[in-house]
Amino acid sequence: MFDNALQLYALDRDRGAALRVASRLGLPLAAYEHLHFADGENKLRALETVQGRDAVVIHSLYGEPGDSVNDKLCRLLFFCASLKDAGARRVTAVTPYLCYAREDRRAEPNDPLTLRYVAALCEAARIDALLTLDVHDLAAFENAFRIPVRNLETAELLAAHFADTLGGQELIAVSPDAGGIKRAERFRRALERRSGGTVASGYMEKFRDRGALSGQTLTGPVQGRTAIIVDDLLSTGATLRRAIDACAAAGAAAIHVAVAHGLFTESAATLLDDARVGQFVLCDSVPPFRLDAPHAARVTVLDSSMPIAVAIAALHPGLSHQSAS
Repeated sequence: MFDNALQLYALDRDRGAALRVASRLGLPLAAYEHLHFADGENKLRALETVQGRDAVVIHSLYGEPGDSVNDKLCRLLFFCASLKDAGARRVTAVTPYLCYAREDRRAEPNDPLTLRYVAALCEAARIDALLTLDVHDLAAFENAFRIPVRNLETAELLAAHFADTLGGQELIAVSPDAGGIKRAERFRRALERRSGGTVASGYMEKFRDRGALSGQTLTGPVQGRTAIIVDDLLSTGATLRRAIDACAAAGAAAIHVAVAHGLFTESAATLLDDARVGQFVLCDSVPPFRLDAPHAARVTVLDSSMPIAVAIAALHPGLSHQSAS
């Protein structure tokens, strides 16, 4: 059905998300060998010829037990470089969660611009294009890379879920900080289109100084409305806790949380104990492996394979994606 010159590789231990993308494209996952050596080094080798073919490598760059962010980044870079050495025509990296994306500016003297260094490493490995889901700062992401990159927004995916579950309610989309206003606005517009109703907007004031958060002002008509707090990332949960508290104090009728990436580091799992929050909705870029069963049951994980498959198909003439049904 499709151009069989394309090879699709999945480097994650949990290959469920990649298998869903492969199914959307009607392609099998290509075989590769992964050897671990006693000194901690790795060797990855494609087991099929790649000469003259396009290759797509899916690897979400989050840390997990036994596999640090740096381990995964090196694995992606080395494998993509080996494909180019083996004669691959074009190599596209798909990183649903992109590590170091938050290290995109200097807050203090001599701070590293690590996102730019990651971009330079991708270019050195001769990666031809990179796709990712909801980066922290779109402008910084696009400016860091000199290769073609595409940020796949999750606004439509999240909006479709809440339009189905909260239809008919008075809604407000709330950004937990000023930096996320554009993201929350894209979600708000998508939710209006899908729900057919008016969705208000609001945002929470936030300042950060050496890791300490401050700022108390919440703008927007929250009272009596169902508030959906929209963010790109749930890491420690500190930013979302402040926004939840502010929405509750402002008289929100109900509160829900919608984020693209759920890392749940440190004590973030305790956020799920907050009975004031109805739904915690995440995308599947990071499996909720840090959560125990009761906390995991509080989380709704959305399948992001459709937008990823559509983006891959757009980059590779001859491919198409199957319908969402």
